[in-house]
Amino acid sequence: MLSLLFLLSTVSFAKVYYARVTPYEVRTIASTVSGQVLYTDENMLGKKLSNKAFIKIDDALNRDELESVRKKMSYLKSTLATNEKILKNLKEALVRKKENFKKIMALSIKSKVEKDKEFYDLVASENSYLSTLKEMNSLKTNISDLAFREKQLMKSIQDKSIVANGFVLYELKVKAQSVVNIGTPLAIVADVSKAVAVIYLDENDLINLNNRVLYINGKKSNYKLSRISKIADGKNISRYSAQIVMKAPKIFSNLIKIELKEEHNEIK
Repeated sequence: MLSLLFLLSTVSFAKVYYARVTPYEVRTIASTVSGQVLYTDENMLGKKLSNKAFIKIDDALNRDELESVRKKMSYLKSTLATNEKILKNLKEALVRKKENFKKIMALSIKSKVEKDKEFYDLVASENSYLSTLKEMNSLKTNISDLAFREKQLMKSIQDKSIVANGFVLYELKVKAQSVVNIGTPLAIVADVSKAVAVIYLDENDLINLNNRVLYINGKKSNYKLSRISKIADGKNISRYSAQIVMKAPKIFSNLIKIELKEEHNEIK
């Protein structure tokens, strides 16, 4: 009698779930600025967005202020450069006056009045040097403040041109001429480069997950469960959410059948 060694694959413990296939991410874009909406590109609804703004909020005042800030910065930097030259001259003059003062103080032929005069002249030169230095520090502070304001304005101008490159425009929440504030929802966009389906597992389903195989609509797949929560879902009590990231379908929101089967190999 011949004995044959062969491998049998058995499938058991099939569990069936149903889930909707949704975009990998659905995001609500909220305004980070205040202002009046100039236009919304309704022609992009349902289409993939690019780097072109599909919502534009009025930024005219921001641009005017930005121009003014940059002019002020230019003037202050020019003044600072002039003061740097003045400070250099004052420093050289101060060094010489200190040297002369030491020589005069050592001369016995000089009267106290003459020596006091040289002292006061030296102090005046030092005060002039320190005053110029103080003015330069003030200019640097003002330039720093203006540079920060420039960044704020540039950020505000950027945030008033709403883009979502690579996302599909799902819904516009505002219309032209409406006024928005910080936090106002502007649009809903979706990442359709991939898809995701969420199922809710029983506690027993969490056992031996590595041995489970996913069948989608009756066909074996290579997909794996991901983002498996070990904390029970707030709505589906005593059940644990798990995601299946999959290839994007042609049409989203369709219902699929998911079977979670445990496979093991037996040798006979």
